[in-house]
Amino acid sequence: MSNTDNHFGYLLHDVARLLRREFDRRIKTLGLTRAQWIALAALLQQDGLTQTELAFMLDMGRAPLGTLIDRLERDGWVERKPDPEDRRANRVYITKKIKPLLSKLSLVSQEVYEAAITELPEHEVERVMGTLSRIKANLMAIDND
Repeated sequence: MSNTDNHFGYLLHDVARLLRREFDRRIKTLGLTRAQWIALAALLQQDGLTQTELAFMLDMGRAPLGTLIDRLERDGWVERKPDPEDRRANRVYITKKIKPLLSKLSLVSQEVYEAAITELPEHEVERVMGTLSRIKANLMAIDND
C-alpha cells in the first residue's frame, strides 16, 4: 500500500469519486446527469430557490448553474418564475416530471450505498457516519469563522 492510499484526504476523495461514478453509471438510463440530479435534489429539499441561492447551496458558479438550469428547463424538469419581491431574480421550481423518477433515483442511491458498505458490520457503518458528521461540523465551523 502506498503512502497516498493512507492519506485521509486522498482516500476520502477517492471513495466519493467511486460513489459518484457508480451512481452516474446507474442513472445514465434515466436521462439525467449527476449534476442535474444534484440540482433537482436540492430543489426537492427547498423548491423555489433563486438561482443565486441554488448556486451557493451547490457550491457552483452562477454562470455554470445557469447553463445547467437552462438544460433542465429545456427538458421539462424545472421552470423559472420571476421572484415577486425582486424583478432581477428568478426562482427555480421543479415540475411534475420528476415525480415518476423519485422512487427510481432513491432506489439507485440506496443500491449504491448498500454496495459500498457490503459486509461491513452495522456498528462500523454507524461509527464512520458519526466520524464523517463530526469532520463535516469541524469544517463548517472553520468556514463560519
